[in-house]
Amino acid sequence: MLKKVLIANRGEIAVRVMRTCREMGIATVAVYSELDRDALHVRLADEAYALGGQTAADSYLNTEAILDAIAKSGADAVHPGYGFFSENTDFARAITAMGVTFIGPPPEAIEVMGDKISSRVAAAEAGVQGVPGRNDTLTDPAQVVAFGEEFGWPVAIKAAYGGGGRGMKVVNSADEAAAALESAMRESLSYFGRSECYVERYLTWPRHIEMQVLGDQHGNTLWLGERDCSAQRRHQKLVEESPAPNFPDEVRRAMGEAAVKVSRACGYYNAGTVEFLYQDGDFFFLEMNTRLQVEHPVTELVTGLDLVEWQLRVAAGEALSFGQDDVQRLGHAIEVRINAEDAAGGRFSPSPGTLTSFTAPSGPGVRLDAGYEAGDTVSQFYDNLIAKLIVWGPDRDRARRRMLRAIEETVITGVATTLPADVIILSDDEFVAGTHSTKWVETNLDFSSITSPAASAVSAEGLVRRDVLAEVDGKRVSVSLFVPEFEGASRPVAPSKSRRAPAPASGGSGSVTAPMQGTIVKVSVEVGQSVDAGDVIVILEAMKMENTVLAARSGTISAVAVAAGDAVNAGDLVAEIS
Repeated sequence: MLKKVLIANRGEIAVRVMRTCREMGIATVAVYSELDRDALHVRLADEAYALGGQTAADSYLNTEAILDAIAKSGADAVHPGYGFFSENTDFARAITAMGVTFIGPPPEAIEVMGDKISSRVAAAEAGVQGVPGRNDTLTDPAQVVAFGEEFGWPVAIKAAYGGGGRGMKVVNSADEAAAALESAMRESLSYFGRSECYVERYLTWPRHIEMQVLGDQHGNTLWLGERDCSAQRRHQKLVEESPAPNFPDEVRRAMGEAAVKVSRACGYYNAGTVEFLYQDGDFFFLEMNTRLQVEHPVTELVTGLDLVEWQLRVAAGEALSFGQDDVQRLGHAIEVRINAEDAAGGRFSPSPGTLTSFTAPSGPGVRLDAGYEAGDTVSQFYDNLIAKLIVWGPDRDRARRRMLRAIEETVITGVATTLPADVIILSDDEFVAGTHSTKWVETNLDFSSITSPAASAVSAEGLVRRDVLAEVDGKRVSVSLFVPEFEGASRPVAPSKSRRAPAPASGGSGSVTAPMQGTIVKVSVEVGQSVDAGDVIVILEAMKMENTVLAARSGTISAVAVAAGDAVNAGDLVAEIS
């Protein structure tokens, strides 16, 4: 068995891996950036090593720094988590070249399946049909246009070396192709360290169904069950569940067998996920994630298996102790991702900041996998996942009601979270009926009832909101009071005044400001340029997502206050329109 594992990651997945290691008597090693010096995963590890840098590129994507930490710690194995280097062939080979065990599939399998283009080819050779698309790397927007004209619009540009919706852009027409390809390549490079992209058909109303597979180094490969991940925004998952609702058992078996075929075709072992799109009774191979998935806990709760434990055992050379017929799935599990995002109006804007409080839910059938505690800061430089809330119930409706109860018990302040949106999702009739699709969150749901914490903190009269407890006729109630701000009151730190936008005039202002903390990745205008309302002024990256800042009015650019690479805070001036 392994003796010491270095987790080349951060946040909740690093914490998740450490917990199983501790239960198995395996020592753990954390690595950390300058911003994560006192992060939860660092505090829980047996030992920790600095990588330096703040951004992912300078820290968690710094191969030499991680290899140095492995050598200094004497770790005999590395768990990559997900994201970062988890599907990077060069990293896996660098680990094994040191004589250290890589807790994942063989590098050759990552090479085939980590590249989404070659994975499509491999799946087809194994007899598993994929979504129609080009099996080569995009080099020119004209290729996207040609594909769209042949197969119909919209089409999807996707990161060849990524997943989780990062680096994916939907292109609705030919005139969007150039900007979409540029953005997809830039986002992919930022998150995965590779910019290659490809294009495929974008289905009209699909469900996202994925199959968990597990294989050992002795030729045994099993499918453990499916997860429905259709509740998404920006092609990133919000709610996942197992088993999938309204999913015929014969399709489940066929999909499971197809997932095993794809896995065997590339010599896969360890835990992995084969993703499919399911529509009108048919399913299409989408991609294979050669790593542990964010939503793996729902499979754990319905099967009773600890997937991280089996990752460690398989990496150590153990054979699976059970066969396909031994896999049992009991009850229903649901997971919601608690992301630092402001869902007001359905915008799902990044909301970095410090958690001023974090009250976790508990009770029967409730599990919380968190990467933060109260007092920790969610940085704009990394993914915005704070925690995952997972529940189990004997059937789907009781699991759904248990999740609503658990969300009600969860209290997080200091940043906006996706929990209010999760309540709307779980309460909607289409979700209850299991008739939703990957596009349903953005096209069918109404998030207008969600109030932005930032917007409600200060009233138009300059009064500050204070949430206080009171007793009325002996009954305990929580009320909000709007009172004058006073010296020493707790408030966010103001950004640099040199960039702070002036107060809007009564007739409206031409000031264009940053809607959130982030980094400017592209300035699309210059002084003297004419713009129309809705034109892109700058592109802002926050929490590994690109956000466009648009002109609110027509006019001429009279000033540009930022340049690519600048860090900005919410409310900072980026441009003036006269």
